[in-house]
Amino acid sequence: MKHLFSPLRASVLALALAALFSCATPADIAYFQDAPNDTTLVATKVQPIRLKPMDQISVIVNSRDPQVTAMFNLPYYTTRIGESQTLTSTAGTGSSLTASNSISGYTVDNDGYIDFPVLGKIRVADRTREQTAEHIKGLLIESKQIKDPVVTVEFMNLGFSVLGEVNRPGRFKIDRDRFTVLDAIGLAGDLTINGERENVTLIRHDGKKDHIYKLDLLKTRQLYDSPAFYVQQGDIIYVTPNDKRRRESTINGNNVRSTSFWVSIASLATSIAVLIFK
Repeated sequence: MKHLFSPLRASVLALALAALFSCATPADIAYFQDAPNDTTLVATKVQPIRLKPMDQISVIVNSRDPQVTAMFNLPYYTTRIGESQTLTSTAGTGSSLTASNSISGYTVDNDGYIDFPVLGKIRVADRTREQTAEHIKGLLIESKQIKDPVVTVEFMNLGFSVLGEVNRPGRFKIDRDRFTVLDAIGLAGDLTINGERENVTLIRHDGKKDHIYKLDLLKTRQLYDSPAFYVQQGDIIYVTPNDKRRRESTINGNNVRSTSFWVSIASLATSIAVLIFK
């Protein structure tokens, strides 16, 4: 009579256990799992980017008379240092120029002002890009310097950082007024397979204190309703690693939940069964 617990059965049992624990498919991978079909989503807490101290902006004034508008656009000259080209403003402090696009820029001071040619100090803090352009346009018309000015304001140094379990962590530029956390994650190359979709942290500094927001990419409505859905300048986004990634960072990562552990158990069980029942 054969033994009920033969070496073959022991091997099959061990391999089955290994397959059970190593081949499980994570459920929390796809975004927006609770989103119904054919639905319309609108973010309830729209927060357009408003200028803060130390932000840099470019301000370009145009009109029908280029000679008049020229005095409102910061002049600059070029100098060469070695093989690199440096653009230097001749309009005093508070401006910076980049050789990549040759656009003059203003840095918002600690009190929220920029020093604008002819008009002097202009407060721009807490204004959006469009509001700043309209404000400067109004001042130009009010001062009777230009009758038909066209003012263009663009962001220059506004950015955010993405850290943790993404494919391309780093600092990225904000290139438009409404920039969502999904745009930010996209620039960072999306989450890796080891990133926790339900545990994304956004840290925001408002000038006085830090605010910490928890985002769940699996819950659609909760994400759209979050104050952190729209990214602000200086935000830090951190994607938490899952248990698998955290185990891999330890010295003894081969624990009871790892694939290699159960493969080892299967091999050991087979060896013991062969020795006992041969």
